[in-house]
Amino acid sequence: MLDVIYGRRSIRKYQNKPVEDEKLNEILRAGMYAPSGMNKQPWHFIVCKDRQTLDGVQKIHPYSSMLSSAPCCIIVCGDTKTQYTQGSYIQDCAACSENMLLAAYSLGLGTCWLGVYPNKDMQDDFRKFFEMPDYIEPFCVVALGYPDEQKTMPDRFSADKVHFEKW
Repeated sequence: MLDVIYGRRSIRKYQNKPVEDEKLNEILRAGMYAPSGMNKQPWHFIVCKDRQTLDGVQKIHPYSSMLSSAPCCIIVCGDTKTQYTQGSYIQDCAACSENMLLAAYSLGLGTCWLGVYPNKDMQDDFRKFFEMPDYIEPFCVVALGYPDEQKTMPDRFSADKVHFEKW
């Protein structure tokens, strides 16, 4: 499991190969197994495979150029009606998204997390484009596909960021 955590990288170049529905369902299932406040599971997902939809996302999100080659993306959204407490969907959707990134990597796929929250204008644009109800908050976009680039694992452990008992 640790190799999945350490090996996952943000992928911005994808092969022209569709993601199998079985793998997509496993990734979504992994997201739904994330912890959430009082187990409310306040997440919803919009799966985008259509090229016009992927192009539409690129028009909304200024850092989504990798969607030009990605065959799929998942919009992770928070439901403010079912969240445990005000704003808790943010933590819940973050845990959900990380589970999805790790699951995808374990299945041989690449991903790139594109933040939408807390940009209210972008959230509004996503809500309008995807015709979401007003109680649904777009949280992030996960670009997804077979990687067309290799990335090495950097050393990110930093002992000076670890504190025991007190600062």
